[in-house]
Amino acid sequence: MEASLAAQRLSVQKQAESVGVSIPWAPVALLPEPACDPIPQPELSKMIDESAQKHNVDPNLLREVARQESGFRPCVVSVKGAQGLMQLMPETAAQFQLSDPFDAKQSLDAGTKLLKTLLDHYNGDVSLALGAYNAGEGRVDHDGGIPNIPETKNYVLNILSRFVQ
Repeated sequence: MEASLAAQRLSVQKQAESVGVSIPWAPVALLPEPACDPIPQPELSKMIDESAQKHNVDPNLLREVARQESGFRPCVVSVKGAQGLMQLMPETAAQFQLSDPFDAKQSLDAGTKLLKTLLDHYNGDVSLALGAYNAGEGRVDHDGGIPNIPETKNYVLNILSRFVQ
């Protein structure tokens, strides 16, 4: 699956460049391979279900955010500095009392709290909450909707397309 995703991203990157548009993400092939394996599904499902129930968030939505953010790998660090399973920036991690961003359970709990906060802020509008998870609440509020950022639009579309299945 990783090879397929890398090929798809590279294809999109080439298509965008051919029409003069730049995509703000680096193709997967250029990113270093995470140094850890994805969390095994039974363990991951248990953690997701517990955190979702604790914070009243749909476990399927939470699962898709974690899939999109890290591919369920707890050691991932983005080029922008987001860390862990739920890819939280250091400021956000501190806001939600996350002491170890690479501890999958802690990261999942903090990311669930953030997602719940955003869902509440946007009156349950999943699209806006996802846009804010990716681009920041300030950007979504300023733009009055999902920002016109290709990465954010793709992020929301990817999660929603899997979430509604």
